[in-house]
Amino acid sequence: MGAQLRVYRQKIRSAQTTKKITRAMELISASRIQKAQARMAASGPYARAVTRAVSAVATYSNVDHVLTTERENPTRAAVVVFTSDRGLAGAFSSQAIREANELRTRLEDEGREVVTYLIGRKAVSYYAFRRRAVEKQWTGNTDQPEFATAKEIADTLVEAFVRGGTDGGVDEIHIVYNRFVSLVTQTPEIVRVLPLEVVDGVDEPGSTDVLPLYEFEPEVDKVLDALLPVYIESRIFNAMLQSAASEHAARQKAMKSASDNADKLITDYTRLANNARQAEITQQISEIVGGADALGSK
Repeated sequence: MGAQLRVYRQKIRSAQTTKKITRAMELISASRIQKAQARMAASGPYARAVTRAVSAVATYSNVDHVLTTERENPTRAAVVVFTSDRGLAGAFSSQAIREANELRTRLEDEGREVVTYLIGRKAVSYYAFRRRAVEKQWTGNTDQPEFATAKEIADTLVEAFVRGGTDGGVDEIHIVYNRFVSLVTQTPEIVRVLPLEVVDGVDEPGSTDVLPLYEFEPEVDKVLDALLPVYIESRIFNAMLQSAASEHAARQKAMKSASDNADKLITDYTRLANNARQAEITQQISEIVGGADALGSK
């Protein structure tokens, strides 16, 4: 009985220590998520304005630009996977990797070779463990994204897209990241960023609509050359900010669940320890009474 009681008390102390750690991590994530949400909200108007500008130029001009033209018979596609550098965030990284794997299967079924770019140590370790080829990877500061990293990623992707699939580049670029919906919900999302599609901000004209007249200064090609890299940078950086906010929310939720489980374990082991202690006391009383009866009978 004494040994069993010691085991229960040791498990209680272990659960209490675990609860202190998970509770601290929950509070840290709760404090950081406010800043992450503020950065995400601040980047939204700029990203939408750039998207509207690029969509307007691409829609109302008749110039075939390399970044807006759909290529015939695309052979290679890039998939950029956004994950976290640290764990203890529930299914945050795994659901993005799962979506990327499903996208990879669809692209390969369509006859495209998939080139993978990774962001975050979780994706890097996943692909390294399975010995899958990776074109390039970026790690560090996934919970606090920097624009310099987003610019480096965008420059790499645009350079590969301009080269084209026949010259060792890519013909399409897809990004896979967790979109922040709320503190409870973060959904994995797949977006094709190149070739450019007419996205939110510009409606398709109707058959009777009069198209607006645009005058471009300088030429349309130069306008698109200047706008499209900025557009890609803004989309990549916005995806990084969405992923960072989702990571903090997922970690807060996971750590709260872990703290609640630790509370339940402490309650269960405390009850078992009390039962063991009562059984030990009962046994000691029985031994004392038995000894007293033996002495009295003599």
